[in-house]
Amino acid sequence: MSYIDGFVLVIPKKSVKEYVELAQKAGKVWKKYGALKYVECIGDDLSSQMAKLTFPKMTKLKANETVWFSFIVYKDKEHRDKVNALVMKDSFMLEYKDKPMPFDMKRFAFAGFKSMVEY
Repeated sequence: MSYIDGFVLVIPKKSVKEYVELAQKAGKVWKKYGALKYVECIGDDLSSQMAKLTFPKMTKLKANETVWFSFIVYKDKEHRDKVNALVMKDSFMLEYKDKPMPFDMKRFAFAGFKSMVEY
């Protein structure tokens, strides 16, 4: 079963283009070091009636913001750790290390997930 790093971000709508450009660069770096898949998704249907806690409510989304959901797929946790160690040493990461991010770091969530069901 694969291993997934999952992210939820809040991005000001005015920063979407900047974030997409950053994400395109980041995706190339993760893939270069072996990530199986790199996916960045902008919120589209955020008013789901299927859950009591929606992404806008969970992130305290403002009218001028959007929710972003992203994930990176690896073979397993060991593979993820190896890929991420290489990514962190890449010049791309060093270049962006001290730059302000185009999203709210206080409402940024990240975690590693062990896949339990795959088709």
